[in-house]
Amino acid sequence: MYYLLTYDVKADYLTTRGAFREEHLKLALSAVSRGELRLGGALTEPTLGAALLFEGSSAKVAEDFAAQDPYVLNGLVKSWQVNEWAIVLGAGVENPN
Repeated sequence: MYYLLTYDVKADYLTTRGAFREEHLKLALSAVSRGELRLGGALTEPTLGAALLFEGSSAKVAEDFAAQDPYVLNGLVKSWQVNEWAIVLGAGVENPN
């Protein structure tokens, strides 16, 4: 199952994230290596937030990431949410419903 983690970020996110970026990317790359994080990135122009796509047996995989993310822990993220994402079309989808 897929889960979309979305972040609503502070207005100064782009200028303040530098201090935490290395630690954030280390956490993300670790999730990638475990096969949990499939895609991630910022929503740009204007910077509205970020979205990260996780794969796992429950939403816990995305929730645990957010709970450990230095962007969240250091207040760059105003709020976050996880939603199950039922992918209908795209790479790896053989029988769209």
